[in-house]
Amino acid sequence: MCGIVGYVGNNQALDVVMEGLRRLEYRGYDSAGVALLADGQVVTRKRAGKLANLEKELADNPTPPATAGMGHTRWATHGAPNDRNAHPHVSHVGSVAVVHNGIIENFAALRSELEANGIEMSSDTDTEVVAHMVEAEFDAVDPAIEGRLAEAVRRVCNRLEGAFTLVLTHAAAPHTVVGARRNSPLVAGIGEDEYFLASDVSAFISRTRRAIELGQDQVVELDRERGITVSDFSGGPAETQEYTIDWDASAAEKGGYDWFMLKEIAEQPAVVADTLRGRLTETGEIHLDEMRLSDDDLRDVGKIFIIACGTSYYAGMVAKYAIEHWTRIPVEVELASEFRYRDPVLDRSTLVIAISQSGETMDTLMALRHAKSQHARILAICNTIGSTIPRESDAVLYTRAGVEIAVASTKAFLTQIVACYLVALYLGQIRGTKWGDEVSAVVGQLQEMPAAVDKVLDTMEPVRELARTLAEADQILFLGRHVGFPVALEGALKLKELAYMHAEGFAAGELKHGPIALIGEGTPVVIVVPSPLGRDSLHGKVVSNIQEVRARGARTIVIAEEGDDKVVPYADHVIRVPRTPVLMAPLVTTVPLQVMACEIAAARGLDVDQPRNLAKSVTVE
Repeated sequence: MCGIVGYVGNNQALDVVMEGLRRLEYRGYDSAGVALLADGQVVTRKRAGKLANLEKELADNPTPPATAGMGHTRWATHGAPNDRNAHPHVSHVGSVAVVHNGIIENFAALRSELEANGIEMSSDTDTEVVAHMVEAEFDAVDPAIEGRLAEAVRRVCNRLEGAFTLVLTHAAAPHTVVGARRNSPLVAGIGEDEYFLASDVSAFISRTRRAIELGQDQVVELDRERGITVSDFSGGPAETQEYTIDWDASAAEKGGYDWFMLKEIAEQPAVVADTLRGRLTETGEIHLDEMRLSDDDLRDVGKIFIIACGTSYYAGMVAKYAIEHWTRIPVEVELASEFRYRDPVLDRSTLVIAISQSGETMDTLMALRHAKSQHARILAICNTIGSTIPRESDAVLYTRAGVEIAVASTKAFLTQIVACYLVALYLGQIRGTKWGDEVSAVVGQLQEMPAAVDKVLDTMEPVRELARTLAEADQILFLGRHVGFPVALEGALKLKELAYMHAEGFAAGELKHGPIALIGEGTPVVIVVPSPLGRDSLHGKVVSNIQEVRARGARTIVIAEEGDDKVVPYADHVIRVPRTPVLMAPLVTTVPLQVMACEIAAARGLDVDQPRNLAKSVTVE
């Protein structure tokens, strides 16, 4: 989710690049940097923290005039957010600079290869290897070849695994900037005698509305004399299509969506894929980001507590089903704000899993510290590298959801579920309750989920239409069983957060123990239906619950798998989701509820991204 800008033209590159970075600052704010081609050399400036820190550095240490360059705002994935890990990264002799968005899965092997050849790394990132590799390949390309830097980049890209957007410069190509794309966005802009590259059109929309979207596995060369040239990774010509941006600058920052929340909902297939990328080693073992616990420590675990707040708490509730099923370790899910006040029983055989999007949630941090004081082991699931909760934990798995601007969390929730499942598989593998082929099989199921979520997103227009008819309802109730229960709770929370409506989520089996009294004529009730192919008789029981509420006048809105026709006679509205394994269902059933809450809030004339009384990160108890 980093912000990238590249520029070639007749204007001052630094001014253009910094303008673009200001528009992209929402995409990454761990650090920022620029690289300029000036006087036959690559000149860089970079600083950790907000863009203002880079602006101060540039004021204190001005750069020479330049008409080609690039910039980057970073959302850290490899290496702490500090000056040395900030982009751009420069090659061994300083001729190449590179900025990068994404994850290079095989960087460790490439890094070892470079170090064996005497290259000394100056950062902890996966990005730096690209700078050294491009420098070597550039020297190996015939100087007479037109587009020498692009050819060097193509050669390197064919050795990279993972998802990446790369933008590079070389001191020997003073009027050229090259970009490359695989599974990560990159767009080119065409101005008057100037050309742009960016991870988002908002970076250059004030200067041009002509754009070219780069396709998968393509390399683009910006050259002041030759314009824009696009090729595939094999060097062949690539088909491109120019289009006109018809959004204003504000909408461009949101990718053309009305709200950041809608943009973040749409990003969920990509961030789920990113969270999974590189987690399974060549030997079929799960890989966590930071592990300071031994296998023996994990084999000694006799109980697990999951501590979290809000949406993260519901992700933990989903995780409980998977962890207990795959590891046979008892799990309790606790609100972090209540955890330490009830004097929980903790010791060295207790593993506490702390889930936090920001890594700074004060309730969760204080619960974590209490657990540490009782000698429990701590594993963090977090989205922010270098934040306090990961730093104070014994092990970490980062969710790679990128920046979430909207206060109501969406993509963080799905990536937290995925991360929890990876932790469950890791524990099962260590403890021998899951064989390697079983782990690989479940990871394979998880890897199919981005496409499933994408399929759900493609069918959301009827959900939006339905949501608009619910905008004047007094209340909406949500029901679910098994992993559908926390999904129901999350659906209700989203509606409360965004639309300021009374909304409650219930375990469907609890209806007759009180909540059914809330049902009146026309009361909207959303029911998350488990697969008819799932275990036990859950599906039949939920169908009975639908009949119970409908008999009392409820307006039933049913989320059900494709092919589940048993719900149709009792549903006023059916929202279809792809068929998935039971434990994967929350990754698809949650999405319609996110869209529904967003649309209801918008229909009520409310600010979807900034609901009243709420903050993105709660750093007080």
